[in-house]
Parts: sequence; C-alpha cells; structure tokens
Amino acid sequence: MVEPLRQLRYPSAPHPPDKPSLALDHVTVQYDGLKALDNVSFEVEAGERVAVVGPNGAGKSTLFQVIAGTLRPSTGTLEIFGHPPGGHICIGYVPQRNQIDWTFPVTVADVVMMARSGKIGLFRWPGRQDWQIVRGALKEVGMENLAGRQIGELSGGQQQRVFIARALAQEAEILLLDEPLTGLDTPSQQNIFEILDRLQARGVTILMATHDLDQAASHFDRMMLLNRRVIAYGRPDQVYTAGNLIATYGGHLHLLPDTTAAQGSTFLLADTCCDGAAEPRHTKHSLEKG
Repeated sequence: MVEPLRQLRYPSAPHPPDKPSLALDHVTVQYDGLKALDNVSFEVEAGERVAVVGPNGAGKSTLFQVIAGTLRPSTGTLEIFGHPPGGHICIGYVPQRNQIDWTFPVTVADVVMMARSGKIGLFRWPGRQDWQIVRGALKEVGMENLAGRQIGELSGGQQQRVFIARALAQEAEILLLDEPLTGLDTPSQQNIFEILDRLQARGVTILMATHDLDQAASHFDRMMLLNRRVIAYGRPDQVYTAGNLIATYGGHLHLLPDTTAAQGSTFLLADTCCDGAAEPRHTKHSLEKG
C-alpha cells in the first residue's frame, strides 16, 4: 500500500512556529560588478503562496537560487524557518524547462527518486520506504502510470508534474517553481494549480515565478513585483496598480485605454522578450483605475 504523503516524516531540523518560512534581509547578488538583486528584503509565512512577477532579467531565477542554497548572496542574510541557509533539504526547486536536458536517458521514477538522495545519503541504495514515497508522489500528481516512461517522451505539462512529484518525494516544505506554466495549455495549467491547492492546504509554502499578471493576482495570497529590487510586495489588490507595474516593467509596459469596457478602464500591454525567442510576446491585462 502506498503511504499517503501527509503521513511522511519531515526533516528533523527544528522549525519554530513563531518564525516565517523565509526571511530575506537586504540581500544583494552581484555578477562582475552588476547587481542581479539589489537590497531585497521580504518575509513569507508558512503555507503562503506568493507570485514573483517581473520582466526577463529581473532576478527571479537568481532569487530562487539564493533561497534554494545554490547561490550565495554578496551581502545580506537569509533565514529558512529561523535558521541560516545550508543543509536544508526541505526546499524543492522546479527550474525552468529550458534548463533541463530532456534527452537524458532516465525514467520518470528515476527522476523522482533523485530527490531522495539527501535522505538516503551517498553510496546507499534506496530502500522500500523510498520507493513507497516515490510512488506516492507520482500518484499525487497523477503520473503513477507513466513511472517507467523516459522523461523526454512526456508532454510539457506531464514533465512539470514529474518535477513537482520530485519535490514531494523530497518532502519539501518550501516549493520554488520557476515559470512552470510557460508553454502549457490551459488544462495543463489548471492541473498544476489544483496540485498547488492541495499542497498549500497541507501547509507547504509556495513561491512561483510567472509572467502572467492576471494569474498572479487571482491565484496567490501575495504578489511580489521584482526588477532587481522589490518594487512592491503584499496582497494582489495592494500591489496590482498601474504605478507599480510601470515601475517594474518600465518601457516594456504600455497603458492603453479600453474602449470596449467601462469608462475609466485601462489595458496593460506588456512586451516580454524571452531567451531564444525571435519575437516579443505580447500579454494584455485589464486594470481598473482606482
């Protein structure tokens, strides 16, 4: 019988209930003298769902790498459940799909099992409980029937579900998703949100980078506008304003009057050029003037 995910044991590191799951204080990251992140400070409470929104090059991936512990900030401090970074295995990271070699000859189950290495230890083989956890994670995301399939044979939505299962098998309490919905059709995106709903109900803290302003405003507890520094952070109804969006996107954002809607309504037209894309993407969002 597959052990339910809610019964899995979490890492033994203490997580004081009075501490936020994440706390960044004046974090700056520099590459060759240029700031990828500039004086970033914010907190996320356990179980919250936060959308991180900003143009390409705004530092979203850099921020996630700092939180995941794969990148050390130049200055500033980071605490995870009240403790400094290093040794935390409660953070699951789902990178952008273009950062993954989908031709690597590995099965779906093998990809998910890789997440168990932090608990199994080096030079040890996975045991029965580890495989139970992997099967439970795949069942949770509806991928148990494809456990033996090569990862590159899956659709984009299926691949993203496998990497969420990988974070589940890691027993992650903080989940970082770097633009997981890019290129997915509407049913696949809805499927991902349904999985995130279940995880949040169990107390998992979720941060997701996205370009979709409307999804960020409607599906998340908090919204962060980031362009190397935090432009605004708070409830979507507080953050989602024309002034904040112009400060975030600059020349990539255009305010256009909406002649088809109620008087005083405005369209936001954002031009977002993606790496490797031949043409800019145009995303249009409506915004009521306050």
